[in-house]
Amino acid sequence: MTTSNLLLLGCGKMGGALLHGWLAEGWPPSQVCVVEAFEETRETWIARGVIAVATPAEVPETFEPDAVLVAVKPQGLAAALPPLAARLAELEIPPLLVSIVAGKPVAAFEAAFGAEAAVLRVMPNTPAAVGRGISGLYANANVSDEQKELGEQLMAAVGETVWLADEDLMHAVTALSGSGPAYVFHLVEAMAKGGEALGLDAETAMRLARATVSGSGELMNQSPETAATLRVNVTSPGGTTAAALAVLMDADKGFPPLLTEALAAAARRSRELAG
Repeated sequence: MTTSNLLLLGCGKMGGALLHGWLAEGWPPSQVCVVEAFEETRETWIARGVIAVATPAEVPETFEPDAVLVAVKPQGLAAALPPLAARLAELEIPPLLVSIVAGKPVAAFEAAFGAEAAVLRVMPNTPAAVGRGISGLYANANVSDEQKELGEQLMAAVGETVWLADEDLMHAVTALSGSGPAYVFHLVEAMAKGGEALGLDAETAMRLARATVSGSGELMNQSPETAATLRVNVTSPGGTTAAALAVLMDADKGFPPLLTEALAAAARRSRELAG
């Protein structure tokens, strides 16, 4: 894991989370080069031994990356790729290209770097910032088994990974896990508001909702049982939980149809953004 040089283009929230994860896993800072426009961010990583420059042209000639991770915002991709392609064209051995740019297909990178480029597309999610993310990975036909292993190691530093055989499934991953944290946060908001409606003050209601959701998530993470089994374990026949679940699990207006509709909307928008 520590024998590969990594070039990170963009070190915002997700790029920074990845870099934190790599260093925590023992990746030597001297084997990481960050390309980041913000000077303050560069100085922060330089202080930790990471190479940091403002543009791809400034990447040291002696630094030959085995993998290049593109972590810029989607709207900045068109401007970011040409200078990166120019810098990588100087290398004898083309590196693995790893994209965590939301909504941008592999074809966008093949157009910029050539049809023979080895491209790994990744859809992470924001819990990666605390090492509890999950990423969907799709590799084009040019990615070797060794490169797949490297890509998986890079993303495993911030959470779990799942492989996809069809790039089109990235829209489903985006809808489910990529956007999913926002659904959970909204659930907390809604639970707290429900608590207020029952007479709790806002601070107490939010504290109860946050702790309940985060604690339940950790219980599910540590338990070998399925989510369905854990739900049944909490539900006494004819009790308070059963009364609430009768509403939430309603086939017409409960969670199942509502979330199915919500995920479909997110996947549809993902396709629209991809063009």
